[in-house]
Amino acid sequence: MSVSMPVVRARWCDISRIADLVTEALSPTALGAWLVPDERRRPVVLAAVARIWTEHALLFGDAFLLPDGTAATVWFHRYRPIPPPAGYVDRLAVACGTHQNRFRMFDQALATRRPTEAHNHLALLVARGPATSHRAAAVLTGAQHWMDTLNLPTYAEVFNDADRDLFQRHGYTHRDAIPIHGHTTTHAMWRLSRSRTGQSRRNTRSPLQRPLVAPQNTPHGALIHPT
Repeated sequence: MSVSMPVVRARWCDISRIADLVTEALSPTALGAWLVPDERRRPVVLAAVARIWTEHALLFGDAFLLPDGTAATVWFHRYRPIPPPAGYVDRLAVACGTHQNRFRMFDQALATRRPTEAHNHLALLVARGPATSHRAAAVLTGAQHWMDTLNLPTYAEVFNDADRDLFQRHGYTHRDAIPIHGHTTTHAMWRLSRSRTGQSRRNTRSPLQRPLVAPQNTPHGALIHPT
């Protein structure tokens, strides 16, 4: 599979598809098991939280999919403060039940170390299937092209060596190691936009072009990385 495969911009109707990808990718991992120790409930909880944050990203960022829906990225435009999702505390409680404290601890650990300068935040990168690494590279390549038109640095948190290698191949550098309450460590990655390195043309689009009003058919939704 070519890593130059184009991406499509996600729409409201794609939220469930992205949540399913997140659930499949995160459920079998040590992080997923820590967030939701109950293996039976884990997929339901992870999907519900993923829906919350993916929905929020479509209001305050962007999401992209491979055309066949097998990989996705979810981004937030952090050029200004972003409010939490509407009714977040209550929605998180409904989604997670007794596991909500672990998600809040995870959220807080990441939020306190996030860069304060303006940037685009890659909150999620997920892919499925036997060609997972190729799909992850393809969706990151395509989505990064869109983000570079905003002329801002991009930031991501990764949780394993394979992902860290992938991001480094796409121009990210290691910025910090973030311990998650003694359970695991995430690696903060930082990438300057091409304009900052003199490699791109002027900005061709602006995050201000995205409306900040939810569509009328807003479903119950949401994710894992906080605003």
